[in-house]
Amino acid sequence: MAKGTRRNHGPAFKAKVALAALKGDKTLSELSDQFGVHTNQISAWKKDLEQNASELFDRGKRNDETGLVKDMQAKIGQLTMENDFLSGALGRVASSSAKK
Repeated sequence: MAKGTRRNHGPAFKAKVALAALKGDKTLSELSDQFGVHTNQISAWKKDLEQNASELFDRGKRNDETGLVKDMQAKIGQLTMENDFLSGALGRVASSSAKK
């Protein structure tokens, strides 16, 4: 029994097939013939689309939060560097005044 090569489908293709299945204009068998994908795979992609469709609209919120976190981390880094510099400078000033 010869095995065929495994095909990897991109997200755009999967979405196209799943949306066609979700539309319901054609049967899974017709879609299988049209796109060259097994009916079980089409059903799985359709199920994934139905379950994860809400994440498409949450993506903007996550990007905003990620940007805010990055900004805060940058500010923390800047303040840490300033604090380290000033504590070092204060130590030099205090030690030089103690010698006099």
